[in-house]
Amino acid sequence: MGQQTKILLEESEMPTKWYNVIADLPEPPPPPLHPGTHQPAAADDLAPLFPAALIEQEMTAERYINIPEEVLEVYRLWRPSPLFRAHRLEKLLDTPARIYYKYEGVSPAGSHKPNTAVPQVWYNSQEGVRKLTTETGAGQWGSSLAFACAQFGIECEIWQGAASYASKPYRKTMMQIWGGEVHPSPSTRTEFGRKLLAEDPDHPGSLGIAISEAVVEAVEDPSVRYALGSVLNHVLLHQTIIGEEALLQLAKVGETPDILVGCTGGGSNFGGLSFPFLREKLAGNMSPIIRCVEPAACPTLTKGEYRYDFGDTAGLTPLMKMHTLGHRFIPEPIHAGGLRYHGMAPLVSHIYELGLVEATSVLQTQCFEAAIQFARSEGIVPAPEPTHAIAATIDEAKKCKESGEEKVILTALCGHGHLDLPAYEKFLSGEIKDLDLAEESITESMKSVPVLAE
Repeated sequence: MGQQTKILLEESEMPTKWYNVIADLPEPPPPPLHPGTHQPAAADDLAPLFPAALIEQEMTAERYINIPEEVLEVYRLWRPSPLFRAHRLEKLLDTPARIYYKYEGVSPAGSHKPNTAVPQVWYNSQEGVRKLTTETGAGQWGSSLAFACAQFGIECEIWQGAASYASKPYRKTMMQIWGGEVHPSPSTRTEFGRKLLAEDPDHPGSLGIAISEAVVEAVEDPSVRYALGSVLNHVLLHQTIIGEEALLQLAKVGETPDILVGCTGGGSNFGGLSFPFLREKLAGNMSPIIRCVEPAACPTLTKGEYRYDFGDTAGLTPLMKMHTLGHRFIPEPIHAGGLRYHGMAPLVSHIYELGLVEATSVLQTQCFEAAIQFARSEGIVPAPEPTHAIAATIDEAKKCKESGEEKVILTALCGHGHLDLPAYEKFLSGEIKDLDLAEESITESMKSVPVLAE
């Protein structure tokens, strides 16, 4: 079979610092703005939502942040995670490409999300926070935060988009096992949720709506804070342990990637894998093409506008400069629930605007077709989210077959799909339909985006 299929790091080799890509960018990203004054948001503006340590990480340009020992102790339950060479997929595709995937499905929650859930909960625990509220799409983030809260004795309340709440019932069960209280969103728990349900009792929900409901609950009680699973700088920072490990693992087999692909919804999985490699690219140590892959039904980078917008539907958060489809945009209820977000992480958006990464979108039937190929060759059933990156990886591998180039392709398999089997069942029975976002829908939703004075 050639090189080692499973590349492992010893526990002692696990990185002990997170990497902040802002330190190495040619220009810093635009700051978040206060929604009322439209001036750069200060630390005090974020204090009702986040503990001081996370606010500092959100705003810093320091290159490396030490990972607290208490966080490392929990990380050691599953980290370092394995890097696999996809020999069987390569054989199936008859490609000269060498395909590697970093597998984050080995975490207790089955995805990459605990990489940030654990430190977020720990920092909140150090400031005496009683409870954390949050949103979740597919349930990967909600279950990860519930797991992390159980480790440090904090209560957890979660709003899950109604479409995913209904289609992925066992994610709710997993959150409840770890002590989380879970509501479908929009919910009857908040005034905003009740308003939306009155307008549409069958509202599918969205991550933006769920964020609004979770934020409302957090700001009303000084003993409660809010935790976000993607989008913000400190979240992407925590995820860079993925890429730092992958760099070490590829070095063990003498490889550097020619192409790096990652699925993008809010940006944490993509940023976690790619930012350490972007550092090496900016330093001239390697030159991979780095590509974001998003759903055609929610294409923020490829069809959204780069401008200031709210991170939530109700307009409660600071304004963030990001690629957006409009904060009132309601994505179609695709099965990749974790990618149903109207905006892209400001940091990923900024790097895309600088021309340092590329972006493409994929239809969901192509994603499921790629997932079936992957599962039947590599044996792992992927979550719907990373199937976007798998589809793009397979496309690149096919191009290598046509050209005869022996390129190294790296991707992140950010979670398993064991609790997403109803989606696979629908695909196998021919019920999955492609949803390609019409320009008219974007034009309409963008009307709600604030127009700021230059």
